[in-house]
Amino acid sequence: MQPSAQCRTRLAALGMAGLLVAQLSACTGGPAGTAGANGMGGMGATSGKAELPTLSDATAAQKRAQIRMQLAVGYFEQGQLPIALDEIKKALAADPDYAEAYGVRALIYMRMGENALADDNFKRALQLAPNNPDIANNYGSFLCQNDRVAESFRWFDAALASRQYSSPVKAMNNAGSCALKSRNYERAEQYLLQALQLAPDQPSTSANLARVYYERRDYVRANFFITRLGKVARADSLPADVLWLAIRVQHRLGDKGAEEAWATQLRRHHTASPEYAAYQRGAFDE
Repeated sequence: MQPSAQCRTRLAALGMAGLLVAQLSACTGGPAGTAGANGMGGMGATSGKAELPTLSDATAAQKRAQIRMQLAVGYFEQGQLPIALDEIKKALAADPDYAEAYGVRALIYMRMGENALADDNFKRALQLAPNNPDIANNYGSFLCQNDRVAESFRWFDAALASRQYSSPVKAMNNAGSCALKSRNYERAEQYLLQALQLAPDQPSTSANLARVYYERRDYVRANFFITRLGKVARADSLPADVLWLAIRVQHRLGDKGAEEAWATQLRRHHTASPEYAAYQRGAFDE
């Protein structure tokens, strides 16, 4: 039994600026015309009932490819990109139609700044697994980071349309960040409010919503999400740009005490940052 290309591995993105990791699993599909209830196919050999594919259904070559894939992801996370690339090459030698291996190779090339190669590998991955929401989300992030914003929303929306997607908040936040980057504040708000409903305690959602409302000059609402951010995240875990945003919101509202409190965190944790230099200059409008 040959596995369907799109369902062996899930590749998940942890935010546009965060680490991308692979979650590895095996799937198989039945012969043509025998797709099961979940669209991946396979009929029980003894009972005649549809059954979910399991790791044991994978061929020896596919299992070798999965092991190489796991090694590649580990090396990728450690920043050993040439070794990760070599492991992906071995995975694809064992299983040339391993869609998620192309997806991981795209991420490696993306990290290396080889954008043309990354683009080619994302396209190949999606050709093999057009309904894989994790690869679609990652490709949307890649497109946004390379200023192909209009194209990116197609892939974020494709990820969100998938019933198989286990982490839609990631795509919502990525799409919201991309809309924010392009100054499409209404679209950003829509995506981010959806993310907030599903995961109200995720700091990046509150930070991005605060930024949306700050850019709209709705400082009261921006402050609501800054306050919320202070409840769901430790100040020492926040990046300099978020702390600087919090300072500017308080400055606009004239709350000197809150402004100084956030400035203390910026000074304590990001003294060498451009944001702290801007604060020292009083460049609140930059």
